[in-house]
Amino acid sequence: MDLSIIIVNYNVKEFLQNLLHSIAKASQSISTEVIVVDNASNDGSAEFIKEKFPHVKLIVNEKNLGFSKANNIGIKSASGNYILLINPDTIVSEDSFKKMIKFYEEHSEAGMAGCKILNPDGTLQLACRRSFPGPWTSFCKVTGLSTLFPNSRIFARYNLTYLNEDQTYEVDAISGSFMMIRREALEKVGGLDEQFFMYGEDLDICYRIQKSGYKVFYVHSAQIIHYKGESTKRSSIDETKIFYDAMKLFVKKHLSSSFLVEIILTAAITLRKFFAFLGKRRLIIASIILDFIFFDLSLFAADKIYARLGHWRGFPSFSVGVVYTIPALLHILVASISGSYKKDSLSVLKNYSATIISFFLLSSLTFFVKQYAYSRAAVIITYAILLFSLPLWRAILKIFFKIGITNDGYASRKTLIVGMNEHAIQIAKKLRARQSDYHSITGLIGFAFKDIGKKIDDFEIVGTVENIIKIIRENKVNEIIFSTEELSYNQMMSIVSTCRNEAVEFKLIGNNLDFLVGKTSVSILDDMPLFEIKYNISNPLFRFFKAVFDYSLAGAALFFIYPFIYLAVKAGSKESEFKKFVLSVPVIFSGKVSLVGPKQVNKEKSIYLGKKGLTGLWYIEGAEESESDKLDILYAKNQNIWLDLEILSKTLNRMWGRRN
Repeated sequence: MDLSIIIVNYNVKEFLQNLLHSIAKASQSISTEVIVVDNASNDGSAEFIKEKFPHVKLIVNEKNLGFSKANNIGIKSASGNYILLINPDTIVSEDSFKKMIKFYEEHSEAGMAGCKILNPDGTLQLACRRSFPGPWTSFCKVTGLSTLFPNSRIFARYNLTYLNEDQTYEVDAISGSFMMIRREALEKVGGLDEQFFMYGEDLDICYRIQKSGYKVFYVHSAQIIHYKGESTKRSSIDETKIFYDAMKLFVKKHLSSSFLVEIILTAAITLRKFFAFLGKRRLIIASIILDFIFFDLSLFAADKIYARLGHWRGFPSFSVGVVYTIPALLHILVASISGSYKKDSLSVLKNYSATIISFFLLSSLTFFVKQYAYSRAAVIITYAILLFSLPLWRAILKIFFKIGITNDGYASRKTLIVGMNEHAIQIAKKLRARQSDYHSITGLIGFAFKDIGKKIDDFEIVGTVENIIKIIRENKVNEIIFSTEELSYNQMMSIVSTCRNEAVEFKLIGNNLDFLVGKTSVSILDDMPLFEIKYNISNPLFRFFKAVFDYSLAGAALFFIYPFIYLAVKAGSKESEFKKFVLSVPVIFSGKVSLVGPKQVNKEKSIYLGKKGLTGLWYIEGAEESESDKLDILYAKNQNIWLDLEILSKTLNRMWGRRN
């Protein structure tokens, strides 16, 4: 047996399916066995493998034993001359295994080797070639010096970014997502250390392999794509804690020859863990700081305003510290309890509620702390300003900087499908038919220039794999889907690598056209029935704020813009889309039309999709009649004020662009 392939799976059957298909193609000229160790998945992985891949040797654990222990179980069942430990959320190119085995045959000193690992966007995954975390290496990594000077041999040792990724060389360590090990070397070191639940085990075994007399190599000619972290997304474990605990264990086990070294490394790891904790919560921290600043600015403004209005002389000097600290902290506490601060979003409505609650709490507290009960008028003015200032900074970040927006349900995806056969056409048809999201199918990518311009079932061939970058840029494509029935994995990886700088997400479809697998998500291609979906537009609170939004903007437009447009049209000015839009604004006050909404309201539908809109997704996407219904459903599902503002902004930009 040439090669034993061991895969530890935990709730990623969609990714595992694609990996097993790619392994089958890569194993055609060598003898292999595939061993899947399932760590108590609850997504039907074991049943799926038994049904779809009966040739795979399946070992099912009753509980999640962790990466190291599960791999060791697989290793005990392996009989190959080489053992490959590979993550389930990867795909391999057709020649990867042959190239790796050839490398071993030519380098007897190699005990372990890893390959070139690409992210789904085509960039190099830095963990595929590393140095051990010594004192200086760790210091540079923790302080960011390695990022500031990626080409420096002095500062960038941890991820070796100063080395050419398209060359093969000896390294300290490789990534646990793809580790091929010579059997003799593995028997010498005795498998993975089960003290490492996950993370750190790759560094550990690389260290032990080298201590045993073998070398570890990075082999650039073999390639895989790694989606990274998919199993941890589907678990309840704290991966950050486990990762840094693993680093501490590695340091304690191998690099604690001196007390000073251990102290330095442990401090570096602890500091890195602290920064990682802050990084995940940076939006929360920034929100709290900004709320505190704006609270105090509002209090300061109220102090000055009230002084001008009456006989108020301001807060006594002895109480300034308390006055400018405790009320702001009280508001932040209330906002925290109300759920205003989140890692990935900025909530205006919850902050409004928190502001009102903290107003009543602060007003009540003045009855118990008489020495600080200076003026309720100052409190009222402060909170009147806060009701404007706190939402304002959130709105600015959302509208102009796109920070804190969680409107991920609707995202316009401009999609290219690489392939021309029936499989590719079925992919395009399924995507077009989906109700849960919107794919604007830009077209198909073929393989010969003579095919450009041809149509297959209404889908046009817009380019070839040779000019795909030009097509991406001209059409602002942000998603490419591969037809795995028509392309080899080598071709896919070549395209991914070529387009690494184009900010495009690459996705694979399962062979049964059931799973759509991407960097950010896994989705089922066939949608659930519509009646099971809850729509924001039906929520009374959303409808109330939408009405306020409509009447406020329509009123402002009616007062400031409408008269001038009306007079211009009456005077014979050429009527444009923008002028028609403005002249339609008065109909908003009938209560039957909204600024943003569906293209038309079908009263026969049992689902409320909102009032008919003067504009909507149907307008900014330029959708055909057959697709407008889907866009109306997407809008109803994801409606919120920020989406309405985005649609209005894009509407005005589009109208302005067509003014001539």
